[in-house]
Amino acid sequence: MVLFDFFRIAHIIAGFTALVIFWITVIVKKGGPLHKRIGWLYVYSMAIVAISAFYMGFFRIFIDKSSDTGVISFSWFLVYIAVLSSATVWYGLRVLRYKRRTTRNVRLDVLGFPVLLFLSSIGISVYGFIINMSLLSYFPLVGLFLSGSQLIYWLRKPAIKGHWYIEHLIGMLSCSISTITAFLVFGAPRLLNIDSVSVILWFTPTILLTPVIIGFSVYYGNKFNKVRV
Repeated sequence: MVLFDFFRIAHIIAGFTALVIFWITVIVKKGGPLHKRIGWLYVYSMAIVAISAFYMGFFRIFIDKSSDTGVISFSWFLVYIAVLSSATVWYGLRVLRYKRRTTRNVRLDVLGFPVLLFLSSIGISVYGFIINMSLLSYFPLVGLFLSGSQLIYWLRKPAIKGHWYIEHLIGMLSCSISTITAFLVFGAPRLLNIDSVSVILWFTPTILLTPVIIGFSVYYGNKFNKVRV
């Protein structure tokens, strides 16, 4: 349990760090020195969050004999959130790595995570319906949509200017959805000593941030392609 406690503390510290500094990257000048430094700190924080989430989730599911059905189901959600956040952050980085591409990209380092996210989304959703848990049943629809859009992006030739800039924003903003959702599911109830939280609250980050992602995509799409808004 000492190792579990270590990962739990690391998860909490890195998670809060990511929650706070993400919004700094949103408001500072894009591509500037501060944006890059804070951005990499965010990436490193999310790496710690994902690794610790994987460990704690699998520990509760496969090692801890005291885990009941409720603990196991939430542990699977923790593992799924780790996959979702990893896939979206990695996507945000990869689109910068291949921003000059002019053809479709079928490399394993860009398709691996979207495929993993797509398959895990189906698996977790099916599991959610089997145990009759709304969060696990319907939240993976977010992952299905994101993995599908990522695969479409990589398997098609770039169609507009600044495509990499737009997709980078989409990837990082999508990751923020998973981070905030995880906080509402796991962190907030413990901090406020609440036994249960409405499932509607768990979907609030997706509901609120999806229009933001669409807005950014439209704005920068028009900006890079010289369309007046």
